[in-house]
Amino acid sequence: MDAGIEFVKGHGTENDFVLLPDPAGELELTQSRVRALCDRHRGLGADGVLRAVRGTHVTDAPAGTSPDEWFMDYRNADGTIAEMCGNGVRVFARYLVEAGLVAGSEFRIGSRSGPRSVRVHDGGSVTVGMGAVRVGAQSTVSVEGQAFDGITVDVGNPHLACVNDLPVEQLDLTVPPGHDPMAFPHGVNVEFVNLLAPGAVRMRVHERGVGETRSCGTGTVAAVAAALQANGQRTGTLDVEVPGGRVRVAVTADGSTLTGPAVLVARGRLDAAWWREH
Repeated sequence: MDAGIEFVKGHGTENDFVLLPDPAGELELTQSRVRALCDRHRGLGADGVLRAVRGTHVTDAPAGTSPDEWFMDYRNADGTIAEMCGNGVRVFARYLVEAGLVAGSEFRIGSRSGPRSVRVHDGGSVTVGMGAVRVGAQSTVSVEGQAFDGITVDVGNPHLACVNDLPVEQLDLTVPPGHDPMAFPHGVNVEFVNLLAPGAVRMRVHERGVGETRSCGTGTVAAVAAALQANGQRTGTLDVEVPGGRVRVAVTADGSTLTGPAVLVARGRLDAAWWREH
């Protein structure tokens, strides 16, 4: 009898993922399978899929990826490949530790945005070195005909972070915000950010290829970079409140870190016939 495909379900501040262990790169992870897995009615339900594979089996891995390194092959819920996922990498790191696949609590994970250093803390939270934060030009998005000004932020993937006074709870993000296709030809993650008391911001996000999610790791980094700039700062540390919880982001002169929870919810096997069908 076919044992089926192993999976782990987890989330980081309620941004949830299906993780597929595939060290030898044997799984054929098609767009249709990713969409089915992430569908909350006909699959397991998730915002994305994380494939745990050795770097040597990733044909489009960036230069500098170690062949023996664990690589986070990340797919959005619509099946498209994405460069990086800050919440996903925390779940990925905690899985590697709990599965005994790495030695110690500090190690490196490969991604399409390059390697990311991680530290898994007692209690389940994880700190990720998110790399350089590049703040760019201004752009505008629209929600229900209302325009919001923002700044482009590159955190290994594209963001437009909009700091404004309208309470983010009032926004309808069921429809993708309208953006400038010339500025973002491959789509963009859009963050709406409110400044709170000193040291904290509140954020909601619409992720490309997914829709609104309860959290977005790279989005929290982009939100903090934009909030700091709004206050005339280039570096600093802020707590970010998202619908799924709270994380802490530090932006420094040479990089950034993201610290937040990583929760493993369930383990099991996908039915082999279901996998073949999709």
